[in-house]
Amino acid sequence: PLRDHAIPGTRTTVAPNYDPLPIEVVSGDGAWVRDRSGTRHLDLLAAYSALNFGHRHPRLVAAAHRQLDQLTLTSRAFSHDLLAQFCDRLAALTGLDLVLPMNTGAEAVETAIKAARRWGHVTGRVADGEATIVVCQGNFHGRTTTIVSFSDDDVARSGFGPFTPGFVAVPHGDAAALRDAIDDRTVAFLVEPVQGEAGVVPPPAGYLAEVRRTCDEAGILFMADEIQSGLGRTGATFACDHAGVRPDVMILGKALGGGIVPLSAVASRADVLDVLTAGRHGSTFGGNPLACAIGLEVIALLESGAPQEAARVLGARMRDRLLDLQGDALRTVRTAGLWAGLDIDPRRGSGRWLCEQLLDRRVLAKETHGSTIRLAPPLVIEPDDLDWGLDQLAAVLA
Repeated sequence: PLRDHAIPGTRTTVAPNYDPLPIEVVSGDGAWVRDRSGTRHLDLLAAYSALNFGHRHPRLVAAAHRQLDQLTLTSRAFSHDLLAQFCDRLAALTGLDLVLPMNTGAEAVETAIKAARRWGHVTGRVADGEATIVVCQGNFHGRTTTIVSFSDDDVARSGFGPFTPGFVAVPHGDAAALRDAIDDRTVAFLVEPVQGEAGVVPPPAGYLAEVRRTCDEAGILFMADEIQSGLGRTGATFACDHAGVRPDVMILGKALGGGIVPLSAVASRADVLDVLTAGRHGSTFGGNPLACAIGLEVIALLESGAPQEAARVLGARMRDRLLDLQGDALRTVRTAGLWAGLDIDPRRGSGRWLCEQLLDRRVLAKETHGSTIRLAPPLVIEPDDLDWGLDQLAAVLA
């Protein structure tokens, strides 16, 4: 049956698993998009950080066009000329040994979970089927059946059981709780260095360094989900860089595909990914030539350091402005580079209401968890455009 569409007065056959704002985007360039009427809107969401480099970045589009004229897919039944090059460059960027390309962020998280469990079995730490992984409360790693099994978001979980066992949840940012949760069946700790869906929640100072020490002492894997926080968003290549730590397993996605194709990856130590021998895990599209071509150009952009510097400079500019706006309506501001979580006083309006008001002012943002909104402008946004977008937020809050 046809259902009401996001655009008033229209109907659609699209399944209702999202509740989008009432706008249909038809084109984009940098930090700006146009709707059907030709009206320009400033994108302050950047597809949840998948568009770190903006809409249609010219270098990324050019790389895609070049590869479209050559080869787009072989499957992993055969290799191709860009696969090893992409993995080499991403391994160097992460400082880890091996890379396994996949497609979506959730797929990469599932890959990391499988690798950690099998690593624990192969190394003799746990018997087959006995491995547990410690996770954080308030986490968001995707919405597959296994991943929602260790979510505490009732909307993501309700009605989707039975759930996958093998996970223990502790408070995010509590290193002592992590130590207490580790036992002889634990193989890994999975954490977002900055919780994204929860509303851009950084951990306390020193937390990630303590996580690194704890995992080393216990002989378990430190797995960092940098799908949203990585690739320049926080002002460093990876959020873990701010703490001076390197995880054993790094999970990447979103911006890795340049906002053009789905591309994710798991980078890890050789002894971890070596357990995924032929036939134990795979993906028809994982590491396809088109994705690798774009991913290589993304890595080149990051190797220049320019996106990270932009996130640091513009992030400080955004933070200062948001702190000036904090008051009766805007209760809390949290930032990490060019990324912010804003808690609105629910007595003044919901996060959805605020985003609808911003839409009326040609600014795109999205709520999470009722009264919280996230801002994640493309790292290529012009300073004046960022200021204008924050002016619109200030007007709505007023």
